Amino acid sequence: MTTRPSGNLQSAPSAASATSGPFAQQQPKRPVPFWHRLNTFFAFPLQSKPLMYSLLLALSSLLFKAMVFLPAPLAILVVEIGVLLAASRYGFKVTALGSRGIYKAEDYPHELDPDWKNLPWKLFGIVLVQSFVVGWMQRLSPGLGLLAWLAMCFLLPATQIVLVQTCSFTETVNPLNAWNAVRIIGWPYVLLCVFLFLLSQGMFLAMGMLMPLFKGWILLPIGNWIFIYFSWVMASLLGYAMYQNHEAFGIDLLPGGGLDEDDQAPIDRRTPRQIEQDNLDAQVAERITAGDVAGALGIAYEEQRTRGEDVPAQRRYHRVLALAEGKTATLLDHAQRYIPLLLRSGQNTEAVKAFQTCRSKNAEFVLQDATATLNLAKAAWNSAADASLALALLQGFDRRFKEHETIPAAYELVARVLLQGMHRADMALRVLATLESRYPESEATKETRWLLRNHVPQAPGAGQA
Repeated sequence: MTTRPSGNLQSAPSAASATSGPFAQQQPKRPVPFWHRLNTFFAFPLQSKPLMYSLLLALSSLLFKAMVFLPAPLAILVVEIGVLLAASRYGFKVTALGSRGIYKAEDYPHELDPDWKNLPWKLFGIVLVQSFVVGWMQRLSPGLGLLAWLAMCFLLPATQIVLVQTCSFTETVNPLNAWNAVRIIGWPYVLLCVFLFLLSQGMFLAMGMLMPLFKGWILLPIGNWIFIYFSWVMASLLGYAMYQNHEAFGIDLLPGGGLDEDDQAPIDRRTPRQIEQDNLDAQVAERITAGDVAGALGIAYEEQRTRGEDVPAQRRYHRVLALAEGKTATLLDHAQRYIPLLLRSGQNTEAVKAFQTCRSKNAEFVLQDATATLNLAKAAWNSAADASLALALLQGFDRRFKEHETIPAAYELVARVLLQGMHRADMALRVLATLESRYPESEATKETRWLLRNHVPQAPGAGQA
């Protein structure tokens, strides 16, 4: 996920102000009813990540051909169980995260919650137990058995809701908990059952329409993909129904969850990662304001340690180090990685400022990487228009980075800064002379020669007929 730059720590909001700002009331007040969002549910499996995963699962059904040691029907059964299990696990993930207000697959965590992994097996066991009860009641009385079967079908969505919320077999198998979920949702529960029933029938209709168009083993992945698609649509619908009643269910939304607030409420368009970064900035700023720089440093250190390529995390750590007493050595060491990261991220102006911060702590500070040094000098010249800093960065470049491939480019930049920034064509000509003697055929030499074309002294007699 992309992250946006955080503000200066010294001016970052405290925890108190963060809870009273424009995003203080970001919990959805009146979520749109689920029957107004049907297009969203149908579109969910077509998002890039679910789509690629569903296609992979569907195509994996052809793996039965590799199981030459098993009879074909048994091999197909084994593979289909695996596909069904993987699709069901992802479906429970869709429902669980949807209930917490997350609808974009790109915002999903990479790993499954350990409690979700066994939910397909638990649901299978619950349905098995309920089926035994229905069968026992059928033996007592056919009418009673029919009523029990209808109740089981009616409570199945509520049963899944309880299972997703509690992840407990014993709590979910109790029909009173499922009935309590029905009461929380209210009359829309009937409409939810109708939509789920229509989706299940739509799955069979889609299969019936497509199957005559194809022949052979391709039917297996096509049938699997249709099943997965409609299953995830239903999972998305069920998760949203839970989200719509999340306060009554006692479900806490995840950071960035819930974008269906009423029109009058401000909508927080930040991603969960952006909200996490802003919250960390607020915690760090609060510690610094309270004089607990060591505590702020601990928070910033742990975050940057686990996110080496994350600019906001590294920026936060750099700024706290700059404020801390006795951390100059650590600041300078961290800058050797932080400044190149800023340059790679295209944040050249900030890279120059970070370097200047380090120079204010230690006037002898230099980057140890040749490419990063050259790029920082280019940033100082092109972005900050600081000719003095650009030249200071490149001072002694050829001695510090002997035989490095970037030396000709560094000479070229020095000549450009001398000519265009300091109007010292005489000094730039000396650089050109060095380039011509050491790197006569390099592109940097040709570029510098063209740059100084109007300042190169004419040989005696040049231009005479």
